Amino acid sequence: MSERELQILLVSPDLLSTSRIAGLAHSVPARVETLRSLDDTPRGGPFDLVLLDTGAVPGDPAVIVSRIRTILEKYPLPDGKAPYLVAFGPHVAKQRLEDAKAAGADSTVSRGELLGGLASLVKRWCASPV
Repeated sequence: MSERELQILLVSPDLLSTSRIAGLAHSVPARVETLRSLDDTPRGGPFDLVLLDTGAVPGDPAVIVSRIRTILEKYPLPDGKAPYLVAFGPHVAKQRLEDAKAAGADSTVSRGELLGGLASLVKRWCASPV
């Protein structure tokens, strides 16, 4: 039985991170759409998972998370729930990650954790009861 391909929205202007994450997502299996700016509009959706690069997206993490949640309201999941939102960034920028979590991100991880274990993390975050 084949699994449905997950839809991931990656919010990041960093071309190196976006290409690495897109490559790693093939093993999930998942399709990654990149939103390089909060002023852009996603082409796909709905999204099962949203990854926010707090190290590359400038501004207050609380404002960024709020803007992403507003964008995602236009792309509800079939069950009506909001997609799981994960903030990631450099481990040394712990305060930005904490601020994103306080603003409503569902989870936070360091960039190294995300890149080192993307497949298992995505499966954990997107696990749904059968």
